[in-house]
Amino acid sequence: MLWAVVKGGPVMIPILIGSVLGLAIIIVKLWTLFKIRIDAEEFTDIVIEKVRAKRFDEAIALCAARAGYPIANTLKAGLDALEKRGCDAHEIEKAMERSGNREVNKLEQHIGGLISIIGIEPLLGFLGTITGLIRAFMAWERAGSNITVSQLAGGIYEAMITTAAGLIIAVPYYLVCNYIISRIKYISYELGDCSMRLAEAALEAGHKA
Repeated sequence: MLWAVVKGGPVMIPILIGSVLGLAIIIVKLWTLFKIRIDAEEFTDIVIEKVRAKRFDEAIALCAARAGYPIANTLKAGLDALEKRGCDAHEIEKAMERSGNREVNKLEQHIGGLISIIGIEPLLGFLGTITGLIRAFMAWERAGSNITVSQLAGGIYEAMITTAAGLIIAVPYYLVCNYIISRIKYISYELGDCSMRLAEAALEAGHKA
């Protein structure tokens, strides 16, 4: 690694900095997604059962106990609205929509930075290719007909190593980023679907009161 950094020239510095920042974002996002894993449908079913049984305090307590989970926070927002405003399905849906948007926004934090890093890394690699070739041609110009392979090697190393480094970082980061984005999209879908189910259950409970 140290050999590659030295041979890759100064462009390797921003490439490595970007790789470290990108890796940090990926680790944080994957850990966050791992921590909030929950069967949203099963959890919602339990909450809805309590709502239909008019045990609203138990439903709220159940959501509060899972405060770190987006689905629990979203459903709790709907239950809080239900307690304050009665069985107004529109108000309950709006409260859950606002809460769900906040939860999704939290999950999407720093994703833009990761996408930028993925796009910049290959460009930095290509920049290293250009600077490396410039170095090689300058060495050729200075040496003239006496040029040797060792005099060209420094610039060629820089050109090849930076290009490889940029792509080696960008390709796996791109795949992992797509996975993270797909998971966030699925969680967003779950929040919307479960919110509608709770709003319908609250409305039914109100009509039966």
